[in-house]
Amino acid sequence: MMSVEVLSTHSHMHQLNTHRTLVLNADMQPLSWMPLSTWSWQEAMTAVLQDRVIQLKTYEDLEIHSATQTFEVPAVVCLRQYHKRQNAAFTRYNLFLRDGFRCQYCGAKKPAKDLTFDHVLPRSRKGPATFENIVAACQSCNLRKSNRTPREAGMKLLRKPRAPSPHELDKVGRKLARVQSELHQTWLDFLYWGADLEA
Repeated sequence: MMSVEVLSTHSHMHQLNTHRTLVLNADMQPLSWMPLSTWSWQEAMTAVLQDRVIQLKTYEDLEIHSATQTFEVPAVVCLRQYHKRQNAAFTRYNLFLRDGFRCQYCGAKKPAKDLTFDHVLPRSRKGPATFENIVAACQSCNLRKSNRTPREAGMKLLRKPRAPSPHELDKVGRKLARVQSELHQTWLDFLYWGADLEA
């Protein structure tokens, strides 16, 4: 296994450490959008040298040096073997992402800190903590619904809750402005940012 001992100045190392490498699956799509699949440049360089990935793009004017060789820093790499996506984990963030950070009763879009969980079938009636029974709700709608079902409270869900696929979460995640602001210019051709995402 090859390794690279980096010989560099402190300022050059600081510049290097601000760069990450975009990791694509063998189908040329990101492994995930939320969070966006990236590695440190050190991880990516190791994978390139071990021939586990294909280096698709490097950072311009950015190199690392060993005692005898010079290497370009990977900006985008692609796995040689396809990595099958796992089911989406049942987490607070994934739930809010599935619901587009919108209250599923009034439709108001809120930051995560202003959203709560609502059990469609209340916990007091053995309503489970699952994707199929929990929705994002603003605090006022959650208080209004209280310990009742939506029907009993005279409220209607925007859509029936269900477990999202990783691809559904990606579709929502890549539209978030915060995600777009984090994309390095070098990555854009590989993320198809300008393509019609609804097609």
